Amino acid sequence: MTHSRVRALLVVLIAVLSLAATPSHADSVRQLRVATYNIHHGVGNDGKLDLERIAQVIQDSGAQVIGLQEVDRHHSVRSDFVDQAKWLGTRLGMHAVFGANIDRDPPEPGAERQQYGTAILSTYKIREWRNTLLPRPQGGEQRGLLEARIKVRGVDVRVLTTHLQHNSQVERIAQVAAIRDLLAESPDPIILTGDTNALPDSAEMVTLKESLADAWDTAGQGDGLTYSTDNPRTRIDYVMSSPDVRATSATVVDTDASDHFPVVVDVELPSPA
Repeated sequence: MTHSRVRALLVVLIAVLSLAATPSHADSVRQLRVATYNIHHGVGNDGKLDLERIAQVIQDSGAQVIGLQEVDRHHSVRSDFVDQAKWLGTRLGMHAVFGANIDRDPPEPGAERQQYGTAILSTYKIREWRNTLLPRPQGGEQRGLLEARIKVRGVDVRVLTTHLQHNSQVERIAQVAAIRDLLAESPDPIILTGDTNALPDSAEMVTLKESLADAWDTAGQGDGLTYSTDNPRTRIDYVMSSPDVRATSATVVDTDASDHFPVVVDVELPSPA
């Protein structure tokens, strides 16, 4: 074999080895499907409590991480005193955490506390979590910010969900300010889900959009109305993320299992450092 042919073969071999050592785009991109869903404690437009119906909507969405609002935990007869986050996690084979924003004494000694708040479900192990109560300067309903930390193929991600005050912009603005403080200068990618009870061009959402991207603005089509399911007229349910997370699709799911439509978003996470 001539020297020129040997050199040519070496060049080809080096090129092949280089391609094998370089991760493809599909290998390097961390994809995640996220959803937000106000489940109205499992009661649909027909007035019937049906948590299985909620579970089926989540399952059909293919979401790997879901922020839930209006979740009951041993709350009252309206939800049969069920721990809804635990029930949904077990039914769907997902990890679940619950943040109690309303926490009342049990109706009788020895019974479970009556709680109401938010939850996060995840196919990825929840490494740690916390629930932070948000300000209510006018004495409105107690609201919170629930956070779960997960790892997606080597990438640490902060997933959060919230449900802001429904009848006071003053309180929502104070709650948004507290959320921004809690998320400030985070080294990890952030995904915030929730029912903010605020329109996309409101002062509250404009403030959030100073540091977080609205997935619907990036990847949705149309108005993206989420409330109410019997008369869709507003967009108040959001999936938002830090600039290093890119939304590639956003969809509102048509279902009457609750009084809100869920929003399902596909995102690409940054590669690990």
